Amino acid sequence: MSTATFVVAAAGSDVLNVIAAFVGGAFIAGALIWAVQFGMRVQDRELARPRPDEQPRLPSTGAIHEIREMREPNVVPLAERERLMPYQLQRGSKRGKDQQRKRWLPGSSGSFGSGGLGHL
Repeated sequence: MSTATFVVAAAGSDVLNVIAAFVGGAFIAGALIWAVQFGMRVQDRELARPRPDEQPRLPSTGAIHEIREMREPNVVPLAERERLMPYQLQRGSKRGKDQQRKRWLPGSSGSFGSGGLGHL
C-alpha cells in the first residue's frame, strides 16, 4: 500500500470522529432543551404561589417566646409477667424538680475520644 492510502484512511476516520462528536453534541443539546420545556410544563400545572396578602402573619401579641426548663425522663416500669407494650408506657418526659441549669466546669470533661484525662 502506498502512503496516499494511509493518508486517505486517516482523513476518513477524522471526518467520522468530527461527525460523531457533532451528532453527540446535538443529541445532548436537544435533550437539555426537552428537559427545560418539560420542567416548564410541570411548573405550569402546579398551584400558583401565594400572594403577599395570603402569607402568614405574626399574632397580634407578637412572636412566641421559647420556654426553657429542665426535663426528666419518665421511669419505665418493670414488666411483672408479660412484656410491656408501647401503649402501656407513658409518653414524653416531665418537668424536673431541679430547674438549675447544669454548668460546664473547666477540666471536668472533654470531647469523646479526645485522649484527655477525663474527670479529675
